[in-house]
Amino acid sequence: MELRQLKYFVKVAETLNFSEAAKVLNVTQSTLSQQVKQLETEIGTQLLLRSSHSVALTEAGNELLPLARQTLHKAQLCTERINDLNNLLTGTLNIGVTYSFSPILTETLVSFMKMYPRIKLNIFYKPMAELMGMLRERVVDFVLAFKPTMPIEGIESHILFQNCLSAIVGEFHPLASKEKVTLSELERYDLALPSIGLQARNAFEHIITPYNKFRIRVELNEVNILLTLLRQSQLVSVLAEATIHNESGVKAVPIDIPDNMMAGCVHILSDTYRKRSMQEFVKLLSESIAVRERQNAWL
Repeated sequence: MELRQLKYFVKVAETLNFSEAAKVLNVTQSTLSQQVKQLETEIGTQLLLRSSHSVALTEAGNELLPLARQTLHKAQLCTERINDLNNLLTGTLNIGVTYSFSPILTETLVSFMKMYPRIKLNIFYKPMAELMGMLRERVVDFVLAFKPTMPIEGIESHILFQNCLSAIVGEFHPLASKEKVTLSELERYDLALPSIGLQARNAFEHIITPYNKFRIRVELNEVNILLTLLRQSQLVSVLAEATIHNESGVKAVPIDIPDNMMAGCVHILSDTYRKRSMQEFVKLLSESIAVRERQNAWL
């Protein structure tokens, strides 16, 4: 049994299409079919049900699929560990980042790329729930996001800095001169909120009550557009204070509620190998100006 055969079988099982799998793997369809057939012969049982129009997994195929994925993942870890020993001269680092967390990331990205120019970075900007799914599937090596309201099984959250949920307004908004804002004060203004499912929105929904009456005029999942709206109107948004790092024309006013914390975290799978490149990236991030400013603010 060869790793190549397991890789070919997994891709066919995922696509249920020999032609599509062959394109993804960059091999001919006949080569792919032959390798899967050899795997079936060696195992001694049929893994795929083939017809002229469809492909389906047999019972044995369903049993083999998760084991094949685990084997391929462990083989990949072997390669990555050897690369790590090569003084971080090669490799790939896959990072998941929530929209709200992204503004404090730029400094570290620039520093890391200068220090390790041959390490490829893949950055995925998505909602937290989607990123956690990618982490479980090992599509990303770690996730940078604020701490979820409830612990997530199998995932460790390591705090980088403390932050607060804030009302974000244009610099000339009536709330901009205040040190804090209450939920009742927010009820007086039209709101432009991050979309349902995004972290700041989840945190906001967690603290409000059925008795709060907010006027939500806009919901969107693009922070840059949201901030532009705030600069050009009297709208109010609710985001983590860190979201406006290095942004001009807007101000964060902490919301006056108990335990108003949004801890910035590195999220990793429990009991799994940590790439050296990941460790170095997190070290640089924790030492960055953006993070240290927030650490000092809560001392």
